[in-house]
Amino acid sequence: MTEHVVSSRSRGFLFLDSHPAGCARLVQDMWQAVPEPAPDGRTDEAPVALVIGSSAGYGLAATIAGLARAGIRGIGVSFERAPGRRTATAGWYRTATTAELAAKAGRDFVFLNGDAFSDEMKDQVADLLEQRFDGRLDHLVYSVAAPRRTDPDTGVTYASVLKPIGETYRTKTLVFDSEGSPEVTTVETGPAEGDDIEQTVAVMGGTDWARWIDHLAGRDLLAQGFATVALTYIGSPLTAAIYRQGTIGAAKAHLEQTARDLNDRLAKEVGGRALTSVNGAAVTQSSTAIPGIALYVGLLRGVLDDAMVPPIAQLTQLWDQLTGTAPLDVDDEGRVRLDTWELTPAVQEAVAERWQTATTDTISTLAALDWFTTRVQQLYGFAVPGIDYTAPVETDVPWPHHAT
Repeated sequence: MTEHVVSSRSRGFLFLDSHPAGCARLVQDMWQAVPEPAPDGRTDEAPVALVIGSSAGYGLAATIAGLARAGIRGIGVSFERAPGRRTATAGWYRTATTAELAAKAGRDFVFLNGDAFSDEMKDQVADLLEQRFDGRLDHLVYSVAAPRRTDPDTGVTYASVLKPIGETYRTKTLVFDSEGSPEVTTVETGPAEGDDIEQTVAVMGGTDWARWIDHLAGRDLLAQGFATVALTYIGSPLTAAIYRQGTIGAAKAHLEQTARDLNDRLAKEVGGRALTSVNGAAVTQSSTAIPGIALYVGLLRGVLDDAMVPPIAQLTQLWDQLTGTAPLDVDDEGRVRLDTWELTPAVQEAVAERWQTATTDTISTLAALDWFTTRVQQLYGFAVPGIDYTAPVETDVPWPHHAT
């Protein structure tokens, strides 16, 4: 037994440990938030799905919503650190609980831990699909956020950067001092240089998504009518210079072009389709690293309060569209739009007005700071109602086992 009290020590928005019981409760709450499916999906004919990036953020929401709402079978892939000198990563504990809930619901779902960018992982997934899931795949959800990617063909490692394109970017941002008091400061980010754009596109664009499709199609594993979707974000004009018009935006544009190319190909090969799903703003481990995003999300919550749509509700809508429970709703560029609640003119005008007047003195009246800080802590399993953080907890939780 390796029970001990886990404390919430952090450096800014990055926590040093994760709390297993808190992570478990959050996954349970997400599962409970998914409406019961109309048909019973617990049959051998349940759709087979692959979720790449299944342990955090929108990928976790896609996994839970797919299991609870669409009754999927299949595989989730993520890259998490096992428990050792420190606790495991939060995604490790979230995966363990997701696997328990899937088993209780009768879903045959396997979780693999490793580098999704590698051909070894692609081979492992393809082998499992052949041996366990009738050699067919109905859906692939791609939700990978990583700082680096190694090209399996060349061995070259690319690193993504968060930079504007063309000129230096100055923006307000939200930080918290050592006492936890909020501060609105200004940060400056220099423009992309050299091959920054190409490097970022190589990591966060559509190259690996297309490689997954190539790999699985090469093994003849794509079912007739196969559908794949990559999760993405557009966001507000307030953050566009660093996000949609910056290096990350270049990668997102590449992802969307990849979707169009894949869509043409899949339509011909298997009567299938490829889409991007534009999701709304949320507090995630990746979003908190982007300058200005913390301030924007806090202000957005201040405007919308409970009308802000959580990831699990958005991904429930997506699965309904993918499985035909609801009509597929795409924009003029072929993107599923789950962010319309965020980008209405009235909401954006209200957020922009608060942004202009936000200072350290006024921020507590303009942004939902308690909500935001709670959500950041919950990324690591802390600040979860009903959890006794003074009690020892088992941290040596095993990765979900699957019978061969």
